[in-house]
Amino acid sequence: MSEFWVSSGHQLLDRNESGHLIVTDEFLKAYFARPELVPPPEACAVERALHASLLADPRRPVTQAEIAALDDADARENWQVMLAFRDRLRAAPTLEAAYLQLVRGDMSGTPHLFLNQLAQVVLRNALDGCEDPFVLRSAELFFRPQRASVHDGALLLADAEIVEMQEQDRHKSPLLAMFAEPAVAELDVLDAENAASYFHRDEAFELVLSFASGPASRAGLAEAIERWIDHLLAVRVQVTPVARVDDDDWAWFVGLDAEASRIGNSVWRGDEVATADLERIIGIFSLTFTDSAEALPAIGARPVWLFLALPPDGVVRMKPQNLIAGLPLRSPAEVA
Repeated sequence: MSEFWVSSGHQLLDRNESGHLIVTDEFLKAYFARPELVPPPEACAVERALHASLLADPRRPVTQAEIAALDDADARENWQVMLAFRDRLRAAPTLEAAYLQLVRGDMSGTPHLFLNQLAQVVLRNALDGCEDPFVLRSAELFFRPQRASVHDGALLLADAEIVEMQEQDRHKSPLLAMFAEPAVAELDVLDAENAASYFHRDEAFELVLSFASGPASRAGLAEAIERWIDHLLAVRVQVTPVARVDDDDWAWFVGLDAEASRIGNSVWRGDEVATADLERIIGIFSLTFTDSAEALPAIGARPVWLFLALPPDGVVRMKPQNLIAGLPLRSPAEVA
């Protein structure tokens, strides 16, 4: 079995009888060892001592007095946020349960970075055993923003952070920036010939997805969605990529990102929607419940439409939590 996404920390976690992830000291220590949490050289002695103590005992209680003793106001805020997140993870029976509690409750105090990291490790568990590079690369949309561009008539999705790093390198050489092709053109597009290389390039996030015209990519995202819902909600669904919505009377829809939700809500209300907005929809999927009794009675066997859109800034930011909070389930699922 091929390994992938080792940096998510999934190998540091235990699993319960249901296969869900249990927090360990090793996983928490890895969190405190992340570059975002390592005190900078100018940090005060109290912060360095706090960090060292948590590396030694990552579950130890931290008092408000200890946080208040930190010299830097930003450091105090950062540690408050991190420790609140740690305590959320510790209080839940599994990481899956922690994720459900988070996305069904108040996420205002949780940074997107933490939410994406949690989504990645949960999704890594859901995809355990998957050997299809197109599913795995498409699944990166769940936790890594993607920069969209059109090249040779194809809609390409490249990791936004990687593209930004390339562009920054170019800015160091104005001559290179003047004559070079778009940054995404320097990256390899995932195809049948290089697909096997995904398993030693997965941590680089450097492979580009040919999306709108790439049936394997859209099918890959559909399978990732199916496995995400099954793993977190214990609900079996079939997700199929489609070219258009052949349904004048939608039963339900879920926007997979903020822009798709905005456009879908406008159509749902019967508002006049600009053609330019409709053209922002880059992915349409039909979701049906394997057991229609698990859906709301008004839904039954009818499809739920899933939309993915491209916002004006050209960066796709998928919100997998919408698939948890937005599905028309007869009763909310609980994960132990």
